[in-house]
Amino acid sequence: MNLPTIRQLQYLVAVVELRHFSQAAERCFVTQSTLSTGIQELENLLGARLLERTKRLVIPTPLGQELAAKAEKILGLAAEMVEIAQADETPLAGRLRLGVIPTIGPFLLPRVLPAIRERFPGLKLFLVEDQSARLLERLAAGSLDTAIMALPYDIGNLESQVFWSENFWVALPKDHPLRGDDPIASRELPVKELLILEEGHCLRDHALAACHMKELHHSAAFQGTSLYTLVQMVAGGQGITFIPAMAVDSELMKQSAINFRPLSEKGPHRRISLVWRPSFHQKQNLHLLGNFMHELLSAGGDAT
Repeated sequence: MNLPTIRQLQYLVAVVELRHFSQAAERCFVTQSTLSTGIQELENLLGARLLERTKRLVIPTPLGQELAAKAEKILGLAAEMVEIAQADETPLAGRLRLGVIPTIGPFLLPRVLPAIRERFPGLKLFLVEDQSARLLERLAAGSLDTAIMALPYDIGNLESQVFWSENFWVALPKDHPLRGDDPIASRELPVKELLILEEGHCLRDHALAACHMKELHHSAAFQGTSLYTLVQMVAGGQGITFIPAMAVDSELMKQSAINFRPLSEKGPHRRISLVWRPSFHQKQNLHLLGNFMHELLSAGGDAT
């Protein structure tokens, strides 16, 4: 089957819109005879009349009008193909589908997204927030290009770049007997007051591992579905919990009646990383993104 060429479709759209061969030829940067020949070849290919020609007017037939509308869509898709291909040659440009876990997104993204968008205006970010296991499934399926996760975590054969490391802090009610500013050891914490995230959140596992409390998760006073819930319970005097360092100065924490003390256990307690498939074709861009986020976070003075 012979198909219309992109040039023939461009000629048709121009003539239907301008209703004038000479003006259409100027728009397409060809001679009028070249454009007329192209339209004639298109009509012969389709076996149908697309234009009514008179000495003064060019009138599209109903079929010509309908096919010109479809041709516009085809030309738009062709232009998008060129943009995508060119984006591969431009640092951090084009579409990037980025996943992020819930215990990182609310605290990291507000710090880095404004600067990323300013530095890389051609980047079109599509963000997805989900737990680590489901982000890995999406990466494997190809519905995500990369994800921001906290390591250690079993990422299989995926590749990663650590761009930040941080420790945990203990969040206590303002009037708690252990309130203070100095680092506190995990052995001093009352396990029966511990509020932790439910299974599936890697922050839970990282915090318990840092405190050597893995076997104590069944003794926790409460297991929540979100860090926000835990923070509100701490503010209400219902217990204590662990907070990642980047969350301590966030708006959520500033608005809560909570006392924060750093854990004295040696860190880093978790490593914030970009993760991607080994076959992903824009690895250089991901390294660039990771390095830029590291610069932004370092400028904020949150290094552990």
